[in-house]
Amino acid sequence: MSSKQQPEIGQIIRELRLLTNLTQEQFAAHLGVTYPTVNRWENGRSNPSPIAMKLIEQKLKEMGEQGQDLKHKYFGQ
Repeated sequence: MSSKQQPEIGQIIRELRLLTNLTQEQFAAHLGVTYPTVNRWENGRSNPSPIAMKLIEQKLKEMGEQGQDLKHKYFGQ
């Protein structure tokens, strides 16, 4: 992924977390990562691993239309 997409990944993670009414700690537990990891993702300081991205994409899919709208908003796919 290009560095241009880093803030977008953080923003999509933040929006996904807020739409599911989860704190960073709860979202981290859901993905099997630590709170500081989610915090770094949301602030654009690091990117999710490929495994974490698959879990995030699965969560978007589970959300149905709302999740797909969020995905399209950032990735246009």
